[in-house]
Amino acid sequence: MTNRLADTLSPYLRAHADNPVDWHPWGEEAFAEARRRDVPLLISIGYSTCHWCHVMARESFADPVTAALINEGFVAVKVDREEHPQVDGAYMAAASAFTQNLGWPLTVFATPRGRTFYAGTYWPPEARAPMPAFREVLAAVREAWTLRRTEAEESADAVTDALARAAESAPSDVPDVVAITTAAEAIAQREDRRFGGFGGAPKFPVATTLRFLQHPLVREGAPEASAAGARALAAMAASDLRDADGGFFRYATGRDWTVPHYERMLTDNAQLLDIARDGGDEPTVRGIASFLTGVLPRDGGGFGAAQDSESTIDGVRSEGGYYLRPVAERADLVPPAVDGKVITGWN
Repeated sequence: MTNRLADTLSPYLRAHADNPVDWHPWGEEAFAEARRRDVPLLISIGYSTCHWCHVMARESFADPVTAALINEGFVAVKVDREEHPQVDGAYMAAASAFTQNLGWPLTVFATPRGRTFYAGTYWPPEARAPMPAFREVLAAVREAWTLRRTEAEESADAVTDALARAAESAPSDVPDVVAITTAAEAIAQREDRRFGGFGGAPKFPVATTLRFLQHPLVREGAPEASAAGARALAAMAASDLRDADGGFFRYATGRDWTVPHYERMLTDNAQLLDIARDGGDEPTVRGIASFLTGVLPRDGGGFGAAQDSESTIDGVRSEGGYYLRPVAERADLVPPAVDGKVITGWN
């Protein structure tokens, strides 16, 4: 089996180089091989600091039996979403036709032309209601491709056509003041009055929403909505979502901002820095700046993409174990790895 990932630039792809899965990087070679073998593509999209990507890799992609099923029935493609954001965006949109629980790892089954006929995210090695086992999914998809090919291709064409129509009908006008304030008020109606933020668990520090609520037109025309955004930032800054060194984690699994998903992204923290600055929250500004300048800088300039959720403590991989230790006790531990990709747009 050819190892096609070992010399790639992506840390995410290199982490999968020793899998028994016969991975291809994104490119025409994978599509040509799928056409030659007349099998579907299994496109797995993630990134190097993604916790559930690590979990699925250990449970399924490192398993020889599961890998054999993949290699026999599919052409497997591994994609770093940070390296190919346009690929991730296109397949995430297509996956929305099959599941509302979008995220990473994103697992897409596509025709040799690249059109999606089934998709999901993480699947466990053994069935956990309501999730089937990943091997069961592989078997079902392979059966559909073999015995109901026409239906699979029609489904793929329908998804592609629906996305094309949606893109054509998307509004292009700049919203007016009424539209902006109406949108802000609709967001504010979803405020969690007890714990701050919007909606229930899991809770994300949705920086684009908070930034929108700081817009001068929102502050003037929907001041209560703007205040809801300020309350959300204050709640997050005082919660477990923010590490003791000042950086924010990806999201919290608890409605009260507890039990974080411990990866820390450059994009999240850079945007929250702007929000805290314009909100006059100097301690939060200083904390985020300390994390960005102390953890993410790379040799030669620029900031790395993210810091991992996992690290090794006492010889065992631990999600969040490093961050659960007081800062003073971390000196003797190897910190979670930083994905060193310097992405121009993010910087």
